[in-house]
Amino acid sequence: MVNNRHVRGVWAIKGIIIRWIINTVALLGMAAVIEGVQLQGVGAALVAAAVLGVVNAFIRPVIMLLTLPFNILTLGLLTFVINGLMLKLTSLAVTGFTVHGLWSAVVGSLLLTVISGLISWVVA
Repeated sequence: MVNNRHVRGVWAIKGIIIRWIINTVALLGMAAVIEGVQLQGVGAALVAAAVLGVVNAFIRPVIMLLTLPFNILTLGLLTFVINGLMLKLTSLAVTGFTVHGLWSAVVGSLLLTVISGLISWVVA
């Protein structure tokens, strides 16, 4: 009999890998469309997608909590800027991934959300 924990663990790892690939493809698509975002190859996109996932998992929630009063005052619009900052932070950490300016980062994060959402919807 197969251990249920093992099966759930395998599916969890597969899900993480699928999301990583989806975000990599979304990053490549975003870099192709937005002038202020540059990616130097698929390797840089894979690393950037992984780093962006870690940044969004650990740093973004803290920033969202610290800026909650301002986010309420702006009716949630500050979230777009925070997402752009997370993308810019990722570009500072990853060689071969460059984001020029905050507005390129904000527009890039919006496009990244749309592309990865569409790909996830098609894959699911």
